[in-house]
Amino acid sequence: MAKVALMDFDEALERFEPVLGFEIHVELNTETKMFSAAGNPANEKHHGAAPNTLVAPVDMGLPGSLPVVNEEAVRSSIRLGLALGCSIAPSSRFARKNYFYPDLGKNYQISQYDEPIAFEGSVEIELDGGDLVTIPIERAHMEEDAGKLTHMGGSTGRIQGAEYSLVDYNRAGVPLVEIVTKPIFGAEHRAPEIAKAYIATIRDIVRALGISEARMERGNLRCDANVSLRPRGQEKLGTRTETKNVNSMRSVERAVRYEIQRQAAILADGGTITQETRHWHEDTGTTSPGRPKSDADDYRYFPEPDLLPVAPADELVEQLRGTLPEPPAAHRRRLKVEWGFTDLEFQDVVNGGLLAEVEATIAAGASPASARKWWTGELTRVANAQGTEPAALVEPAAVAELQQLVDAGTLTDKLARQVLEGMIAGEGSPQQIVDARGLAVVSDDGALIAAIDEALSAQPDVLEKIRDGKVQAAGAVIGAVMKAMRGQADAARVRELVLERAAAS
Repeated sequence: MAKVALMDFDEALERFEPVLGFEIHVELNTETKMFSAAGNPANEKHHGAAPNTLVAPVDMGLPGSLPVVNEEAVRSSIRLGLALGCSIAPSSRFARKNYFYPDLGKNYQISQYDEPIAFEGSVEIELDGGDLVTIPIERAHMEEDAGKLTHMGGSTGRIQGAEYSLVDYNRAGVPLVEIVTKPIFGAEHRAPEIAKAYIATIRDIVRALGISEARMERGNLRCDANVSLRPRGQEKLGTRTETKNVNSMRSVERAVRYEIQRQAAILADGGTITQETRHWHEDTGTTSPGRPKSDADDYRYFPEPDLLPVAPADELVEQLRGTLPEPPAAHRRRLKVEWGFTDLEFQDVVNGGLLAEVEATIAAGASPASARKWWTGELTRVANAQGTEPAALVEPAAVAELQQLVDAGTLTDKLARQVLEGMIAGEGSPQQIVDARGLAVVSDDGALIAAIDEALSAQPDVLEKIRDGKVQAAGAVIGAVMKAMRGQADAARVRELVLERAAAS
């Protein structure tokens, strides 16, 4: 495949104005699906279920089956709409979106079209350095998810080159809320950063509401990123592309940057942009064509005849309004004070999209400083190397347990990093890995003294140097002891014992 021409990012922004738009799909974590009583795999209780075990006749599109609206999903959708500053429609209606879904048996999706549950809102996001940007929300509507295809026999796991595909209907019918922004103007050079910050803010909101696990690596939260360019001074919007189902904040940031550079090169060369969906490839950092993007008319929307309109009472809406958590910006300001972080320390957490992980780790018993250290340090390093998100590697509670072993003196920082490797590899809890690998710090002074004596026998002049005031000479013995103990000695305790030997001799 020929290499795609890209324009330098700064040059692209000198010649063209980017206009952004985002469609975020949030899988709700209700006990059951949107229109059936089948278990919801987006609920932690049902996550990881065997293929095609969480299904009901309506999910399969079987003749004679009828949908029934999930009341809890409606309540969650209203709360999300309110948290986004939206108005809640006194009456909203479901519609049939006619489109070929090979993994949605009835061959149409129950969604909302011209009568969404929530509309006309905005959300404030914070960028690096504390700059605030308001993102206009056009609508938040309810719908159902499609199933999942697994392509078999190819080398890439994609449909190209696959011999056949397997269909898993577990996800078919999972409750979704799709959040659609209005066009976002004025992003300029910060367009990729705005994309990442917006996704992070939506994730923080739905987690604070408790309505979704919001695990991007699981598909609980997915983003379609729309990008168009127009020449400087032109009022007419350019043709947009829609990069589909990007499932990490880092990838959204990279996809927006790539599309700006790709489209700018085409336009500068006199070409035209095709209105289409595009696929993001994490391994190459590129997008590729999907299908021509359909307009609303192509979906042949019409009101869902088997469902009544959703008409929440004003009293219910106000009751749900009273359950909203504090807004994300206020939440961040409060946490920064409570944790005692400097502006730079807190910004590292926010920029890394790690606020929820750090907060959960602290809630599980770790200190703010140690929680920040693990998530912005070692876990971010490993995630970047693997091309994934830190949250996909381990659970916050496990990180807190690991730090508790360090605080108790069971592990040194070096040993803790070895335990973390085992946690990421799926070897079990921190304590299980310590036991299995035999990584606990040796706390027996007798064993340490024996190792010290052996080290001193090889370096008999060390004690004399220490007595003469050259305390740094103990470092050679400490190093030898740590090596002999495979790093499982407490270096501070070894130093104490060496100095005690020198003072006593």
